[in-house]
Amino acid sequence: MLSRLSKYKKYQFMFSELVKRDFKTKYKGSVLGILWSIISPLFTLLVMDIIFSNFFGSSIEHYVIYLFCGNIIFSYFNDATNYGMTALLWNADIFTKINVPKYLFLLAKNVQALINFGLTLVVFFIFCIADGVPFTWRFFMLIYPILCILLVNIGVGLILSALHIFFRDVAHLWPIFTMLLMYASAIFYDVRTFPESIQKLLYVNPVYQNIVYFRDIVLNGFIPSFGYHMLMLGTALLLIAIGLLIYHKFNWRFLYYV
Repeated sequence: MLSRLSKYKKYQFMFSELVKRDFKTKYKGSVLGILWSIISPLFTLLVMDIIFSNFFGSSIEHYVIYLFCGNIIFSYFNDATNYGMTALLWNADIFTKINVPKYLFLLAKNVQALINFGLTLVVFFIFCIADGVPFTWRFFMLIYPILCILLVNIGVGLILSALHIFFRDVAHLWPIFTMLLMYASAIFYDVRTFPESIQKLLYVNPVYQNIVYFRDIVLNGFIPSFGYHMLMLGTALLLIAIGLLIYHKFNWRFLYYV
């Protein structure tokens, strides 16, 4: 345990520099800089509200917040996994010359996405206040889905970044998959209009799991069951385990494909 901690401390400076570099690279030459992390999901929210409010808004109370709950979680997942997918390939010039843990590059990308998500979350709470959504102590429970979706993002990122090394087509296939995932995450519609079998099937989707948790706390005012907490945690840990297994098995082969 002590040797593991000393190893983390050894690369602490490098990790912080990777996070700083990624931020500088992304917003280099931009006038608004990091504010784009807030503006982009707000524009998406506005477009969704304009398009879907006439179809679904009349049957869902606080429809803008309902949309925002879905959009904020999905955008975080989409950003983190897209960043994570290229984490190894874009840093190949570093780990091919220096022996460093390759997961550091992925974690740095996830920190970047988490900070962006945090900024958007502040705007989300402002929208809740403006829309008259009552704040209660249950809002503190939102920490749980945030931690779960963070683990999901790391797990999926581990899988994607490894696959992207061997199959560059993953970069073209993943946006298609995430578009399908968006429609399967009930961001703008009410799943109660679907048959019960379809409703249950949607819970396979980890993004949908976390969106439901957010809506239950913010809009419905109750905390999901213990079993639901275990479902979310189990899904996240399963993805982490698969990702770590792939890294452990193919770690030495990454050098030959970059």
